[in-house]
Amino acid sequence: MLDRGIKRSGLDGIFENVLNTDRIRTYKPDPRAYQLAVDALKLKCEAILFIAYAGWDVADAKWFGYPTYWVNRLDSPMEELGTAPDRAEPDLDALVKYVIRNPAV
Repeated sequence: MLDRGIKRSGLDGIFENVLNTDRIRTYKPDPRAYQLAVDALKLKCEAILFIAYAGWDVADAKWFGYPTYWVNRLDSPMEELGTAPDRAEPDLDALVKYVIRNPAV
C-alpha cells in the first residue's frame, strides 16, 4: 500500500527509508511502532521529527519522546489527550518551510 501511494504521488525514489508496522506485526499506539524509526535511522527519538495527520498520532508520538508536527489539514480542534504537538500547521507547504527554517529538526 505504501509503495503504491508513493509511486502514484510521484515520490518514488525520494525516500531512503519507508517504514511500516507489517514486519513487527503491531500497530500504533504500540511503542514498538514508534521505535521503528529510531532503529532504522539509528538516531535518538529526540532527533527525529514525527509528522502526523491525526491528532491522536501526534499525542502518542509525543508520549514516546518524539518532537512532533501536526499537519492539521482539516483545521480540527486540538484533541484533549494531555499533550500537544510541538508545532501545528494547516498544510505540507508550511511543513516544508518549517523544515527549511529549522534544519536541525
